[in-house]
Amino acid sequence: MKIKQDYLKGKSVFIVSLVVIGITILTVYFTGINYNRSLTSNLYLSLGIIATTLFLFMTYGLYKGIGLVDDFPKFRSFKKGDFLGTASPSFDTPSISVGDGIGGLVVSILLWLGMTILIIVFLVVLEAVFWFSLFIILAMLYWVFFRALKFVFNKSKDTKGDIGISAVYAITYTSLYVGWIFGIVYLTEILY
Repeated sequence: MKIKQDYLKGKSVFIVSLVVIGITILTVYFTGINYNRSLTSNLYLSLGIIATTLFLFMTYGLYKGIGLVDDFPKFRSFKKGDFLGTASPSFDTPSISVGDGIGGLVVSILLWLGMTILIIVFLVVLEAVFWFSLFIILAMLYWVFFRALKFVFNKSKDTKGDIGISAVYAITYTSLYVGWIFGIVYLTEILY
């Protein structure tokens, strides 16, 4: 008889992860208003909350026998290694000298308006690049979260219904996934 396995969607897990990170940030901020904690203390508190949440989530998922389904959209239209397509063009900026008098004033105002429009267009392009970069970073985080949790939940068939072994797997993977960040914070505190 085949055991029925429940599945979570990868997008749902990623959204819940972002909510947990947001709640952690707000908790550390609001509890730190009345206390004068150092940055490393805040990092330890944040990492402790995230590690506890991750441990409880993985323990519950392993105990219940939950699996993960990858429902993230595929982006196959990108070519490997072709980030910009062609090299960026080089250009020399022209040197413009306007004369004195009313003609120079009119040309200066027109140049000022032209440069203002150019800067506005540049800022719109820069904003688009920023949002695209943010999208790429979120996609990478999703992939890391999904791959890490999928690796953990592959063990769920073996741990279903056994809280002890589920907790052992969860504490092992939590210490692997969060422990290195604790180590970096600790080394930074020692070195500085």
